[in-house]
Amino acid sequence: MKITKTKIEGLLIIEPDLFYDNRGYFFESFNKKKYNEIGITCKFVQDNESCSQKGTIRGLHYQIGAFAQCKLVRVVSGSVIDYAVDIRFDSPTFGKFVAVELTSENKKQFWIPTGFAHGFEVLVDNSIVLYKCTKSYSKSHERGIIYNDPEIGINWKNENILSSEKDKNNSLLVDIEKDFIFEQ
Repeated sequence: MKITKTKIEGLLIIEPDLFYDNRGYFFESFNKKKYNEIGITCKFVQDNESCSQKGTIRGLHYQIGAFAQCKLVRVVSGSVIDYAVDIRFDSPTFGKFVAVELTSENKKQFWIPTGFAHGFEVLVDNSIVLYKCTKSYSKSHERGIIYNDPEIGINWKNENILSSEKDKNNSLLVDIEKDFIFEQ
């Protein structure tokens, strides 16, 4: 398993060991012991899966308080650009993001700890995204930042964006509460 640290501390790109033969391929999408060895020691309690069409943007989402989630994200089918935005106040990278292309071919995974807003843009029709979460969904604890916030400055690839009404009405980064504080 190859681990790549990103320009923002805490965010990791994980490339599992892939085994190919004449039947196809095999890989461990999660192995508690191996993930513990790289510092991912949390307990996953919920798996989420979405299927989306090209141009869809989901996010930028996060949960607060006792329901703040860490996420391990991967693509089962298709291709997305996955984003994590640092929302930890006092962080030297506050408001900055990391983007990772996750595809069914590259099998990469994106580790996103608490203190980050998460979203993705779908590059091909019928892309299936699967992510493991460390806390259950809680409507009263969910928050969001609008995907086209100019302060964050994500350059989305698709011209025709599909987004939910809820996501179109998310907050600007400048208006979010100090739910996460950077700790060194």
